[in-house]
Amino acid sequence: MNIIILGAGVVGVAQAYYLAKKGYKVTVFERHEGPALDTSYGNAGQISPGYATPWAAPGIPLKAIKWMLEEHAPLAIRPTMDLNQYKFMWNMCLDCTRDKYAGNKARVVRLSEYSRDCLIKLREDTGIYYENRSLGTTQLLRTEKQMEAIKADIEILEKFNVPYEVLDQEGILKVEPGLKDSVHKLAGGLRLPGDETGDCFLFTNRLSEIAKGMGVEFKFGQNIEDILVEHNKVTGIKANGVVHTADIFVDCLGTYTPFLLKKIGIKAPIYPLKGYSLTASIIDETSAPTSTILDETYKIAITRFDQRIRIGGMAEISGYNLNLNPKRRKTLEFVTNDLFPGGGDLPEAEFWTGLRPKTPDSTPIIGGTEYTNFYINAGHGTLGWTQSCGSGSYLSDIIAGNKPEIDTEGLDISRYK
Repeated sequence: MNIIILGAGVVGVAQAYYLAKKGYKVTVFERHEGPALDTSYGNAGQISPGYATPWAAPGIPLKAIKWMLEEHAPLAIRPTMDLNQYKFMWNMCLDCTRDKYAGNKARVVRLSEYSRDCLIKLREDTGIYYENRSLGTTQLLRTEKQMEAIKADIEILEKFNVPYEVLDQEGILKVEPGLKDSVHKLAGGLRLPGDETGDCFLFTNRLSEIAKGMGVEFKFGQNIEDILVEHNKVTGIKANGVVHTADIFVDCLGTYTPFLLKKIGIKAPIYPLKGYSLTASIIDETSAPTSTILDETYKIAITRFDQRIRIGGMAEISGYNLNLNPKRRKTLEFVTNDLFPGGGDLPEAEFWTGLRPKTPDSTPIIGGTEYTNFYINAGHGTLGWTQSCGSGSYLSDIIAGNKPEIDTEGLDISRYK
């Protein structure tokens, strides 16, 4: 049976790997000249199921208004002429109730925990290396108010049996000694020892090579222009003027999914959430992170690769705009210098931006559609790297007619009908 996958980001390549494992003949179409050249290229480098939290949460609308007035705000809204921008924000606000947050949180944690386990198994099976570390994530809390607020997070962690440690300043230095010059600024921390780190770009490229060895074919430089349907089935795609047919089709186009699905009458409420990162060479090992820290105040993650630091975060709701905003670079540099002064070569760091494919409820869309041979695996938002392997394994089971290893509730597009 032949399967065409659309998109070669981390989600699409992971999907190809898991389908190839089941014996399918897989072809991946990608508009770029290689894998992971969109959102998978420069993300924060975290595999963080413990921090898998919906953006639509109680109190967020009021916080968003406050953030808009701050110099180093974690969220910014740039109005556009696109009505979908306002529909997305409105629907996100509707999901900010306690009941909806609880349901969405259960979904994203369920998938994220499963995905972390799938990644560990994949690593054992393939020996893949991507500058990965399994040393946990430490959330840094600057105020006593933040320390008090984590009690609600801890209740959720305990509900889902996620291991955690509450740290004082001494405990922070044991896991992140590079914070020696800034720990006095911190009230404490919350560490999740089960989280991991790694370079998503390296992972995706190396997994694509493994997938090629399993028979997967990659077609790069392919602009997907149309999708062809007959009755309740997709019959083919048109890329670069050529029609390609298959038995099954899987959309892994991330932020660009709505444009393709619109052609066949499917409305996918996925909207771009713009993020930024810096990647800097380490110049002082003693002032660099050991794993990943997450600054709760500025919503910035600082992640250690082998000899590099990845600083990533923030969110802009500004449409499909890929311009690099120098103010965002200043924020990334400010937080890094504040916590790890002298650790990385920030003036020479690579500055990057990407568009995360966000749904209003922060749960990806994974599953079948009204077309019997067309599936979606998209809309992972800020958790694409965290959820990629689990999403690929989960959807492969569905396509194969097997019972998935996790609950299917609320994961496919039918929840929006």
